[in-house]
Amino acid sequence: MNRKPRVPTPEDFPAPSHSPLVAARLGLWLGVAFGLCFVTGLLSHYIQHPPGWFAWPTRPVNLYRVTQGVHVLSGIAAIPLLLGKLWSVYPRLFVRPPLRQPIRLSAHVLERISVLVLVCAAFFELVTGLFNVAQSYPWGFFFPTAHYAVAWLVVGALLLHIAVKLPVARAALRTPPRREEVGEAASTGRDDRDSSGRRAFLRTSAGVAGVAVLATAGVTVPWLRRVSPLAWRSASGPQGIPINRTAAAARIVVPPDWRLEIVWPGGRGSLSLAELTTLPQRTAELPIACVEGWSVSASWTGVPVVQLLRRFGAPTGRPVRVSSLETAGLYAASTLPAAHAGDPLTLLALRINGEELSPDHGYPCRLIAPSRPGVLQTKWVARLEVLR
Repeated sequence: MNRKPRVPTPEDFPAPSHSPLVAARLGLWLGVAFGLCFVTGLLSHYIQHPPGWFAWPTRPVNLYRVTQGVHVLSGIAAIPLLLGKLWSVYPRLFVRPPLRQPIRLSAHVLERISVLVLVCAAFFELVTGLFNVAQSYPWGFFFPTAHYAVAWLVVGALLLHIAVKLPVARAALRTPPRREEVGEAASTGRDDRDSSGRRAFLRTSAGVAGVAVLATAGVTVPWLRRVSPLAWRSASGPQGIPINRTAAAARIVVPPDWRLEIVWPGGRGSLSLAELTTLPQRTAELPIACVEGWSVSASWTGVPVVQLLRRFGAPTGRPVRVSSLETAGLYAASTLPAAHAGDPLTLLALRINGEELSPDHGYPCRLIAPSRPGVLQTKWVARLEVLR
């Protein structure tokens, strides 16, 4: 006689790592990691595509460096935490209500669909994020747009999941391990073993997440670079500073008669490189902070944008559009908000660490502003336009 296969139940998985307490604690840690990743990612998106109500400060100068570093490192920490969470809960995925209870069954199916959406969206964000920091894009979609859209999907599915599972998680975190009525000594021994197993699994998950962060944190924390073997950027690169886009890749050709053009409503002016070099210069220690999470500080020397505008009598206190000699790139131009355009540390840099800019760092001049993503620090600057 053929028998229907028995549906596995959570009791078939007695390991302490599958307990509700482990799932609840890992879920709490994972929620913190996802929350940090989402908030800092949202900030980065708004800095690059600011809505009318959004304003990003220029101080402290390392602010974006910190927020984007937290974004990437919290995403890295989330990977082992997500794997541990899935391991702790997967036996319960086999549980289902009786078919004779269609209302409970429908709710169960909807809840499982939301879990599927959450897991798939979370893996999409984490895996594509890893490819992004490696600057590898084996897909046909534009990463920033897709990453931003799916982030909202993750948050929506996560909030729904929390709403459904909050009573279970709260009970697991508050309720001490139950002792069976089989004798105090035997029960105590089993409870102790289960408790030890749960602690070991949680320590392992937290330890793996910590090691992953430590192994990569050197990309944004300078004093950790010696102990971060997996850091994808260091102090290597032209003139000791990493780059993402070379002059050759951008097809930059600096004309011999290059002049910086300054345009404002009702007026215009221009400067040759020699004339720009003779203007009063300022030196500032500012970071290049990339959206991929890496950041490096350097000493930049150049002319403050606000002083340059005043020299020509152009209006200040307004946004300034900065255009590059590059014409085909996605970031061939950027807009300085009024706060950044008026900050004396926002420079048209001519030198880096005491040396003339190399072509890969933006020769003949480049923008460098405090607390700003690297993709908006326009290189090979050709034009400044004061906007209305």
